[in-house]
Amino acid sequence: MLKQLFIKNFTLIDTLDIQFNPGFSVITGETGAGKSIILGAIGLLLGQRADSKAIKAGASKCVIEAHFDLSRYAMADFFEQNDIEYEPDDCIIRRELSASGKSRAFICDTPVPLALLKEIGERLIDVHSQHQNLLLGKQDFQLEVVDIIAGDAAELEQYGEAYASYLDARKALADLREAIERDRQNADFLRFQHDELAGARLVDGEQEELERKSDTMSHAEEIKGALYEADARLSAEGSGAVGNLRAACGQLEAIARVLPEADALASRLDSAYIELKDISEEISRLLEGIDFDPAELDAVNSRLDTIYNLEKKYHCQTVADLLARQAELKVQLEGIDNSDEALGELQARLDESERKCNDCAAVLTSLRAEAARRIEGEMQERLVPLGMPNVRFAIAMEREQPSRNGCDRVAFLFSANKSMPMQPVSQVASGGEIARVMLSLKAMISGAVKLPTIIFDEIDTGVSGKIAEKMAQIMQQMGRADRQVISITHLPQIAALGQTHYKVYKEDTEAGTTSRMVLLDGEARVREVAQMLSGSDITEAAINNAKELLKK
Repeated sequence: MLKQLFIKNFTLIDTLDIQFNPGFSVITGETGAGKSIILGAIGLLLGQRADSKAIKAGASKCVIEAHFDLSRYAMADFFEQNDIEYEPDDCIIRRELSASGKSRAFICDTPVPLALLKEIGERLIDVHSQHQNLLLGKQDFQLEVVDIIAGDAAELEQYGEAYASYLDARKALADLREAIERDRQNADFLRFQHDELAGARLVDGEQEELERKSDTMSHAEEIKGALYEADARLSAEGSGAVGNLRAACGQLEAIARVLPEADALASRLDSAYIELKDISEEISRLLEGIDFDPAELDAVNSRLDTIYNLEKKYHCQTVADLLARQAELKVQLEGIDNSDEALGELQARLDESERKCNDCAAVLTSLRAEAARRIEGEMQERLVPLGMPNVRFAIAMEREQPSRNGCDRVAFLFSANKSMPMQPVSQVASGGEIARVMLSLKAMISGAVKLPTIIFDEIDTGVSGKIAEKMAQIMQQMGRADRQVISITHLPQIAALGQTHYKVYKEDTEAGTTSRMVLLDGEARVREVAQMLSGSDITEAAINNAKELLKK
């Protein structure tokens, strides 16, 4: 329930700080006094788009803040899920707008994105403006009304999951059929590609080995010459390094008995001799293994050409990529060969998901049909006292293809006269009749949905006299069930029945024109209702009439 509204520097409002009470309240004021400004400010709290032009001229920032009592509305889950401190007795929602265009939103002083502000706003306040009467002709709105009265949220969620599975299965089958058709058209080409790669008998890593071998064989003469020269310098008879090192080691060993230091040097030379002798033998073995064979080089290069051509053709970098492409082609060909089996499996999945979807839709249809009958009866009872003794209201239901909301199309049918057949309500109801229908629907919905605050913006358009009084009584009743109802009205019959009465007016000051809002009581309220009855010149008769209205 809205407890307090604070507005600063918003259009014509410099500062407004007003308390609100439970039950049924009314707001009155001349056209242009600023009632729509207050609604606009509340709209910002509900997550509507902000415009920096709405900031009062000369101000750098506007602030709109509302305090709510949520203690009776079981909303702790929202705060827990969004990691916001829960203050049920005083939940503060604030919106700030700077002249630079930046907008900030807060819930209990925690910064939140606008989407979250909108989410909580939809659970706190329902603002019914005149343009919402157009919703009466919308299929989605009519179906939503039926669903609310049916209380089928859980069943609707189950249907939504089944419908999503049905859509997934349908798409999977369509995608597979498209892929199979595409692959079948290219089957011969795909098979040729697979056979070409399979026929190449590729081995992962062979490209690197062949490239090394080709490089070695292409430089065989150069390698052989270098090895020969190295071998000669190491092992040639009489002049080779190995033999000379062995001889030097022998000389040192011969004098070791007279020169102790020579023994250590001889040992070191002996180690070097062993290592150098091993290197010499390895070079000799390499030299013997180098044998240039032009035919073998041609074979190696031919194999590399095959690999290079395949890589270029299939846009691959390595033999491993070619093998992966070969495996992919194999899977595609197996898919084509086994396509009937795969199609059968997906068709079975689609049939099962469609069956579940239809079963869930049937449950929804049953609940909706039962709710539709209840709505018809209750609307009849509500509309007759509102000046429509011959009213007929019915809900037609037709089955349609599965959609996100089920398989039902509903239409609200209406006739206010005995001689007129029932037709869609938006086509045959007058403005005043639509207002009464919408109020009756809102009253019925409010009994099913525990919404803390409902604001009616001139829902009394097109009605007057006793009908307006009856509408006010309905709003009174709505305000008694732990609910707050606020009506912005131009009708004295409605204004007089509010438990609390506020007036919006304009005031000219040195700083410019400002909108104000005050709580009326006592004589001030009598004069406001009298003025609504008689106009600017308040007569004694109007005063007496206003007092009689207020006694009710």
